Amino acid sequence: MSATAQTKASGEAATPLEEYLTFNLGSEDYGVDILRVQEIRGWEPITRIPNAPEYVRGVLNLRGSIVPVFDLRLRLGMSFRAYEKETVVIILHVQTEEREKSIGLVVDNVSDVFRTSTESIQPVPDFGTRFNSEFLSGMTTANGRMVMLLDIDRLSERNIKPVAAAADDEVQRVQSSDKRDGSHCS
Repeated sequence: MSATAQTKASGEAATPLEEYLTFNLGSEDYGVDILRVQEIRGWEPITRIPNAPEYVRGVLNLRGSIVPVFDLRLRLGMSFRAYEKETVVIILHVQTEEREKSIGLVVDNVSDVFRTSTESIQPVPDFGTRFNSEFLSGMTTANGRMVMLLDIDRLSERNIKPVAAAADDEVQRVQSSDKRDGSHCS
């Protein structure tokens, strides 16, 4: 029986619970809404996009869909960390102005899934102009640790269009090259 169902069965008012996938960047814990997670993949080399910002690692082919991949450390202004066996790419559903799309975020490692009540999520404190918190939707604690909750739609909205356009251009370039060479993509 779910926690919400248990609360209702005991006669108490139901407190909405939300589930988050947590992951690490260095010693910091971050979380994303579990309903936005499509899959978690181990790191594997991907296709670079020419002239893309450093945090844009490239694109990967996910069962026929081209998915832009961002290094979240670099996107948030942290230093680069070499990819290790624990490094993963979290494939997420994001909402752009036009449609829902998938993106990949490279993170150091995945921690776990936790539930929290919506009431326990605190707003992001005002840090002033020297710290950009626009990508955070709130903060909470899980297992005694502070977790920063990401707003992945805001995180990706400025990046999806240029990267997706560059990825489409690269796919067309490769396909055109293959046609000229007489080879076929598999």
